[in-house]
Amino acid sequence: MPSAEDTSVHQEPSVVPPTRQDEIAAAGSELIGGPAGRWARFGSGPLTPLRVIALVAIGMFALGMVQKIPCYDWAWFRGTSSQYTHACYSDIPHLFVGRGFADGLVPYFDRLGGDMAYLEYPVLTGLFMQVASWLTLTPSSDPVQQREQMYWMVNAGMLMVCAVIVALCVARTHRRRPWDGLLVALAPALALTATINWDLLAVALTAAAMLMWSRGRNLAFGVLIGLATAAKLYPVLLLGPLLVLCWRAGKWRAYGVALFGAAAAWLLVNVPVMAYAPEGWKKFYTFSQERQIDYGSFWLIITQRTGRSIDVSTVNTASVLMMIVLCAGIAGLALAARHRPRFAQLAFLVVAAFILTNKVYSPQYVLWLIPLAALARPRWRDFLVWQACEVVYFLGIWFYLAYTTSGDKHQGLPQEGYQVAIILHLLGTLYLCAVIVRDILRPERDPVRYDGSDDPSGGVLDGAPDRTALLQVRPHPSRNTAPAVEGPRVEWGSAGRTASG
Repeated sequence: MPSAEDTSVHQEPSVVPPTRQDEIAAAGSELIGGPAGRWARFGSGPLTPLRVIALVAIGMFALGMVQKIPCYDWAWFRGTSSQYTHACYSDIPHLFVGRGFADGLVPYFDRLGGDMAYLEYPVLTGLFMQVASWLTLTPSSDPVQQREQMYWMVNAGMLMVCAVIVALCVARTHRRRPWDGLLVALAPALALTATINWDLLAVALTAAAMLMWSRGRNLAFGVLIGLATAAKLYPVLLLGPLLVLCWRAGKWRAYGVALFGAAAAWLLVNVPVMAYAPEGWKKFYTFSQERQIDYGSFWLIITQRTGRSIDVSTVNTASVLMMIVLCAGIAGLALAARHRPRFAQLAFLVVAAFILTNKVYSPQYVLWLIPLAALARPRWRDFLVWQACEVVYFLGIWFYLAYTTSGDKHQGLPQEGYQVAIILHLLGTLYLCAVIVRDILRPERDPVRYDGSDDPSGGVLDGAPDRTALLQVRPHPSRNTAPAVEGPRVEWGSAGRTASG
């Protein structure tokens, strides 16, 4: 039975207070006065959940910018190892010159000098980079260092907007759990990696797409996924688990609309560049195929420990086969689970599978998983365990690069230490995958389903009966369906105590 505190007329019934369900959130709330009391009024006053989350996201992003000050002032421009010893490296200022933006070259159309003939980023990311170049108003007569600093600053401002969008979309996707957006806003890895590269553009579009799907706006979801895929490849992976879930629920029309929107949006962005600059357009795809084993992957550990190189075509084939096997396992789990998994759970698992099997793991790739983790497993303990592993990896890669670029000084982390950092990253991601799989098999342990919800991010899937499943069960009713009797109803967990993890 829910306690009187949970059914008090003074509490907004649509909001799940995290300090009453999560012991880590309750402990952390002591910094601002402790857990919410029985008379707390949620969502009232000027500091609504969305406003608080937006302010926190801006504050954390600003701290991440402060962390880059040593590089902004001098380390990006004086030698190589200093930007690694201060752990403040960023691609942005270097590619301003290295990819022709400082010289006014047009991405994909103008050939570059050096070892990279064309810009190696997807079209929408290239447009983002070009817009930032236009907004960098320092004249070409100014010193190159000053122009690079301004270019990074302009990009940081644009990426800050993306970070706030990500946090707010996560806060709104699960209607009754807006405070889960704080997981994104307070994520240490987001603050540390947000301005390394341009990944936040694709992450923001993907988070917005998840929000649209949760609201039943299937075409908007598809369009946003198509745009996100035009900025980074990984968002297209979300169409896989969605296919399996729509297959199980018989929601073929909704999936078809989403797939059409995704294809149309991707083609709208890419076809003009494909038609008029085919060599520049395909550079991203050929570069991805030709890229050698790189930092962060388990493939790198294998080559370093054995002392043998592996042909890139072999790695590409093996990675694809491993990804297919893992996706088949995820699909089997989705069809065999007694209760249909939530969309966010499968989305996290498939993107994590791609990261784990890939031949490279840049530190900013963690941004892909942060909003999905907040939706799939909104438990502070598990989230922070994973984030701690990612912070260790963030420091590990820069200190390893410092070690390899500091000559005889050997200033930084040796190869064995970096391998430990990679293993911690892999184990942290696998840990989060494991608890999500457990939640799928035992939905009473799922924090989102603890109050009786089915799939708040599922849109048309929320509360829908199964049409195809290996194990048929009584469908879980949607929260929008009126119960047969009046009064609170909890099917998955027990509202009278703290959710166990």
